[in-house]
Amino acid sequence: MPVGPTIRVQADDFDQQAEINALTGGKRNVGAVVSFTGLCRDEDGTLAALELEHYPGMAEAEMRRIAEEALERWPLDGVTVIHRFGKIAPGENIVLVVTASRHRQAAFDSAAFLMDFMKSKAPFWKREIRNDGGEGEWVDARDTDRDALERWR
Repeated sequence: MPVGPTIRVQADDFDQQAEINALTGGKRNVGAVVSFTGLCRDEDGTLAALELEHYPGMAEAEMRRIAEEALERWPLDGVTVIHRFGKIAPGENIVLVVTASRHRQAAFDSAAFLMDFMKSKAPFWKREIRNDGGEGEWVDARDTDRDALERWR
């Protein structure tokens, strides 16, 4: 039976362990689960928050497209990708990627693939809100993020 990805874009926080349990519950063939949680940094005390925006519908469609590509590339038993939007304070969760497979390498590789995409190509925009009350810059993917994505082509 083919497995479909779980994709969510939400303002509310997520519970990593609850998401892992939902992904693996009742699946006795899963031998490996890899999860990645991206957190908001305080940028050495200068950042009060990140304001994340997205294009509703387009963000979910792009996330689903890349998750389905991961399911085609690796023998996975499940994929969950959650990305938050809104104002996110340092220390709070931004993104969660969970992959499950019979074997660890497929789970590791697919999770790295998904995060490389999320960091570089997912249609989210981040603006810094500084502790001094000033409005910060819009944050773009770095060259190293784009380079990481290239290894999957």
